[in-house]
Amino acid sequence: MSEKPKVAFFDFACCEGCQLQIANLEEDIIGLLNLVNVVEFREVATGKAPEYDIAFIEGSITRKSDEERLKDIRNRSKLLVAYGQCAVTGGINLLKNNFGDLDMVKRKVYGDDSSMPHLDTAVTKSVGEVVKADLAIPGCPVNREEFLRIVKELCLGKIPRIPDYPVCVECKLKENICLFDEGTICLGPIARAGCGAICPSNGVPCDACRGAVPNPNKKAMHEVLKKYNYTVERIIREMNLFGVNPEVSE
Repeated sequence: MSEKPKVAFFDFACCEGCQLQIANLEEDIIGLLNLVNVVEFREVATGKAPEYDIAFIEGSITRKSDEERLKDIRNRSKLLVAYGQCAVTGGINLLKNNFGDLDMVKRKVYGDDSSMPHLDTAVTKSVGEVVKADLAIPGCPVNREEFLRIVKELCLGKIPRIPDYPVCVECKLKENICLFDEGTICLGPIARAGCGAICPSNGVPCDACRGAVPNPNKKAMHEVLKKYNYTVERIIREMNLFGVNPEVSE
């Protein structure tokens, strides 16, 4: 590619924390701009462009109008990347789907303003449930170093690798004390690694903000639960926060 690839960032239903991770790259932003031409990024610039080599999408899809907007972006993008857990799985916004009656949810959250058109919420969907996502970068928020690595690999025409092993591996490499031994439920056995086990390393249980590892070791998970006297139902409740949905009940 002779010219720098045209890159755009878009947000849907989210806290915009993943965009802030990119905006706060500090000195690394220079290296990023040497690789790509950022043509749209509402968080930091006002420019627009008709098409993109890579479109990064943050946020879940919660309105019909957002589905149409996302489809339009997809049509104008060579590559579309869902980044951040809201975009990848629906994230915390998925909690809304558990209540069934969305009109009740709107009234509970927005009160007298619930009938305003821009609050016409629907069932929360991930980006991949609406359009084809060529790549998914997990995390809440995304890891800045991982994001930079992925951008470099995309620019080189490589297929980026996302860790497919559990957080427990990173914990053991750091010789952390298992939080189950401390009397705390931790989703490390089924959570996707790549974070450096930052939460357990600081005494905070993993809540799987990067989603579930592919093909989790259900047998090992059940052995851990049995050892520490926890039920499958309890661990499933813990998995609800970030829309983690591996099959662990068998």
